[in-house]
Amino acid sequence: MIIDAHCDVLWKLWENPERSFFNSSDLQVNFEKWMRSPVKVQCFAIFVPETVAGAAQFDVALEMVQLFKERIIDPYKEIVWVKNQEDILSLAPNERGAVLTLEGCHPISDQISRLKTLIQLGVRAVGLTWNQGNAVADGVGESRGAGLTDFGKEVVYYLNQERIWTDVSHVSYKGFWDAIQLAEYPMASHSNAYAVAPHPRNLDDAQLRALIEKRAFIGVTYVTEFLNLSLEAFRKDVVRHMKHIINLGGENSLGFGSDFDGTDKVVTGLEDYTDYESFISQMVTTHFKGETVKKVCYENFIRTFPRKI
Repeated sequence: MIIDAHCDVLWKLWENPERSFFNSSDLQVNFEKWMRSPVKVQCFAIFVPETVAGAAQFDVALEMVQLFKERIIDPYKEIVWVKNQEDILSLAPNERGAVLTLEGCHPISDQISRLKTLIQLGVRAVGLTWNQGNAVADGVGESRGAGLTDFGKEVVYYLNQERIWTDVSHVSYKGFWDAIQLAEYPMASHSNAYAVAPHPRNLDDAQLRALIEKRAFIGVTYVTEFLNLSLEAFRKDVVRHMKHIINLGGENSLGFGSDFDGTDKVVTGLEDYTDYESFISQMVTTHFKGETVKKVCYENFIRTFPRKI
C-alpha cells in the first residue's frame, strides 16, 4: 500500500481535453495503471499555469475541480473522493482514494473568499506558492525572496482554522520560516534534501528538522534535477534522499510526493505507477526496516492528515 502526495494529472487533462484518464499512455497516472498498482491514495493538484492571465486563473482552478469530479471521481465506482482521514481508513480493499490539493495560491489572488470556496469544494492541502511570487508570498524562483504578506498570514490562519495542510513546497526560504511559525498543519508535499542535491526547490537540514519537529509530512519527489541536479536519475537517488531525511529523525514524517505528470524528466526504473511495486520490493525494503517501510509508504500520510472526520 502506497500513498502519493502529489501529481499533476489535472493539469494534463485540462491542457489536452482529448486525453483519457482511463488509459492515455502519455499519463504516468491513469485509471488502468492505478488499479494495477499498490497506490491506495493519490493526491491530485490543481495547478494553474503561469501562462493563464491573472483574471482567468480562478476560473481555471474551478475548471480543474470539475475535471477532478467528472473525469476522475464520477466515472469509477472504485475511486472515492477523500476529504478526511476517516475516508482513507474506510476504503474497501477494491477502492482507491483521491485527494484534491492546490499547488500555489496565485489563482485566489488576494481574495480569501476564493480560498474558502476551494476548501468548501474539497481541497485539503494548499501550496502557498509555485515558483513565482503571488499575493501570499514569494516562491523559490522570485529573486526578491520575500516572506509571507499580511494576506499570506491570513491564509495560513484560515487553513489552521479549517484543519487544512499548509504546503511549503515551492515557497521562498523566508516564506518557509514565516509559514512554519504560523502553520499548525505544515507539510512539504514534494520536496527533497538540499544536502543531497543543492537545488533551490529542495529543503536544507534546518528546514527539514523544523518540519520533523512539527511532525509534518515530507514527500520525496522524483524530479531528476531535485534528485541529483541532472536530467538523468535512478531509484538509488530517491533512496539517498530518503536516507538523509530519516537520518535527520524523519522516520515519522517521510513519504512520497512523486510529481508524476508534472515533469518530462523521469527516474529510470520509476517512470510511472507501474514501477511502484518493484521500487518498493527491490529498493525500499532493501534499505529500510519493515516498520519504517510502512510509515513511509502510507502511515505517515494518514496520521498527519489534519481533518480526521
